Amino acid sequence: MTQRVDLSTVMDRLSIDAVITGYAVAVDDGAWPDYRALFTTEGRADYRTAGGIEGPAAEVAQWLSETMLLFPVRQHLIVNRRLDLQDLGGYPGDRARVQADYMNPMRLVSGPDGDPGSADRPTAPNFVSGGRYAFELLRTDDGWRIQGVTVHEKWRSLSDVLTAR
Repeated sequence: MTQRVDLSTVMDRLSIDAVITGYAVAVDDGAWPDYRALFTTEGRADYRTAGGIEGPAAEVAQWLSETMLLFPVRQHLIVNRRLDLQDLGGYPGDRARVQADYMNPMRLVSGPDGDPGSADRPTAPNFVSGGRYAFELLRTDDGWRIQGVTVHEKWRSLSDVLTAR
């Protein structure tokens, strides 16, 4: 393998990592146009193991935009990323798979105005789930995009938050 191929592989890995991070940020920030832009035109998402839906990314983004209103505070963490780039005889191909664990703490809406409170004044219980993502990515003319993502939720917990300190 030449240095040029090695550099290309490193650049692919960095670009793919940016897509995965962009996915977490888009969900946490409720940036649904950004979420949709991370997918190929045929891209799909499967949230069924977490109680959600499966379908085209645009439909899933619409569902998420409505469902995430229940969780106004989100902090999505994606860790332990294992990236496998397609290997075409020593040269990187146009497909990649990423397996990554996640932990997703969220604050549920509470109160008549849906105020989630703050770190100093929590008003609702925390909901935390964890599991593993399976991403399939394609290199497109616009860069790496998600062809499919499947959520494999392994656990969830609803914990009461102490309101007095």
